[in-house]
Amino acid sequence: MYKYLVLFILLSFTLKGYASNIESNNLEANAVAVSAVSESLVEVASDDAHHHAPSWSVIPFALLLIMIATGPLFYEHFWHKNYPIVACVLAALVVLYYLFGLHNVHAPVHALAEYVQFIALLSGLFIASGGIMIEVDKEAKPITNVIILLIGALISNIIGTTGASMLLIRPFIRLNKNRIKPYHIIFFIFMVSNIGGSLTPIGDPPLFLGFLKGVPFFWTLKYNLLPWIFACLALAVVFYFTDKKNKSDYSFGESTHQPSNTVTFVGTKNFLWLAVIVGAVFLDPNVLDWVPAIHYDGQKFSYIREIIMLTSGFLSYKFADKEALQWNEFNFEPIREVAFIFIGIFGTMMPALELVGNFAQSDAGAAMITHNTLYWGTGLLSGFLDNAPTYINFLTAALASQGGSITTMADVVGFSNGEFVNSILSLKAISVAAVFFGSMTYIGNGPNFMVKSIAEQVGIKMPSFFGYIIRFSIPILLPLFVIVWLVFFYWGIL
Repeated sequence: MYKYLVLFILLSFTLKGYASNIESNNLEANAVAVSAVSESLVEVASDDAHHHAPSWSVIPFALLLIMIATGPLFYEHFWHKNYPIVACVLAALVVLYYLFGLHNVHAPVHALAEYVQFIALLSGLFIASGGIMIEVDKEAKPITNVIILLIGALISNIIGTTGASMLLIRPFIRLNKNRIKPYHIIFFIFMVSNIGGSLTPIGDPPLFLGFLKGVPFFWTLKYNLLPWIFACLALAVVFYFTDKKNKSDYSFGESTHQPSNTVTFVGTKNFLWLAVIVGAVFLDPNVLDWVPAIHYDGQKFSYIREIIMLTSGFLSYKFADKEALQWNEFNFEPIREVAFIFIGIFGTMMPALELVGNFAQSDAGAAMITHNTLYWGTGLLSGFLDNAPTYINFLTAALASQGGSITTMADVVGFSNGEFVNSILSLKAISVAAVFFGSMTYIGNGPNFMVKSIAEQVGIKMPSFFGYIIRFSIPILLPLFVIVWLVFFYWGIL
């Protein structure tokens, strides 16, 4: 962990220096442009023509998704041994094409910054929560499981879906150790890792990005509450009856332990590290001017926040209760897998996001924008692309279609407050869809893959990428999301 922290700090200052050089070059270019305006305009027009990625450049992203889906199923040994190489090579191909083929430095720098922010938060929460052991000494009844899932959905809004997932997945597995099946983990991903975090900006990354852009903090609680209650209760009911049919007993009658109906916590000091990590989320230089930042292309990228998160993770592990680590069977393999897979995803999805964003902001795309198309567009793409940039792309498009700008905080605030036509319903559609549909696949939201990896570490045979979609997402989530759309958006009953 220490070497990764050092690497990150070096990378941050390297990027800062690189950005400064670029800014210096830009200033020199501007000076030249004063004396040659017409020539400059021609060069800029030519530049713009070459900066956009062609449609075929999504092939590495599609190939990575296919390999994530088929690798564990058809060539398991090769995949588990070589997925870091595959992910990094595919990402490198796209990044190099952007840098030297399109001469576009902007997109790779943004992707790098977003990846560092993403992995710093996930790493910190994963490591800190690994030092907290929660032992639920109760009988593994369906109603007990439902209560844990609903509690997890609720606290997802306080410590984030990642924090809640990392805190509760191990005790949830231990509670059901003699009857655990893949559906336990899948419903955990549905409710705790995704849909649960719909009520606050802390809950899920897309909502936090919206908050940074100007959406009021309690907006999501006010407008997402009813869809959240509806979806969580619907999934809880489906889970209850599914779990009630499960008569498995992997103890084979050998377990004689009588539950004491108590809940025990070991390693509670790590809650302080969790609090530090969650609190650091708010140290955004775009909101707080006094926070140091890397300046590039007119924007400020955080690095102090990420250093705090990674340092907190390192210290929480160094001073963690060894008994808690042992009981949790803690190791770094799940976060290692997530880190490499998402290097590939962040690197290769740049063209896909760009194509989606360009179309959504075009005249043809803007003409199609309604709260209904925003719901399904944001939702379906959030399942396969990262839901945070998808949220921003569609919010940008929704604002642009009515003459607003995502870069103007007053426009975002006005959009949130209904000062644009049907804007509250449009923002609600984007917010609900981005968070809910992140549960459609393993890669829709960061915690999904990590929960899957932790489950596999303890021997649970999880469904493949397509198995997850076909066996669980389509028959369970898709009908639910259709009903949510009909009730809250198409008919507008609630």
